Amino acid sequence: MPQPSSHNTHPMLTCSKHDIFKPKTLMTTCLSSTSLLEPHFCVAMELEFQAFCSNNTWSLVPPPLNNQVVGCKWVFQFKHNSDGSVNKYKTMLVAKGFHQVLGFDFHDTYSPVIKPTTIWVVLALTISNH
Repeated sequence: MPQPSSHNTHPMLTCSKHDIFKPKTLMTTCLSSTSLLEPHFCVAMELEFQAFCSNNTWSLVPPPLNNQVVGCKWVFQFKHNSDGSVNKYKTMLVAKGFHQVLGFDFHDTYSPVIKPTTIWVVLALTISNH
């Protein structure tokens, strides 16, 4: 388990400064060819791809000339009921972003994210001021 860096000197008390770490829970993945033969996973892959198409988050474009194409892989996961039986077969298509080179394939990684609560507060303030 990685230990916290010793150069962090901010005054906030954190769990990691007191050597308290939560155990990491990893997904149950099976990246073997037997997963592709499982009919439940094939249906889940088809549903995932249909969701990409219906949400307009998937389009086939020509590869860029001077950049490498980022590959992807399917990750298979079982969702279990409390009794241990399989509730859902889930598939995720994930990008292999670790193949990218900073300054060549991308320049920054800023992704604006806002919580719905923040939007509600701003709207409430706007309404109350007008």
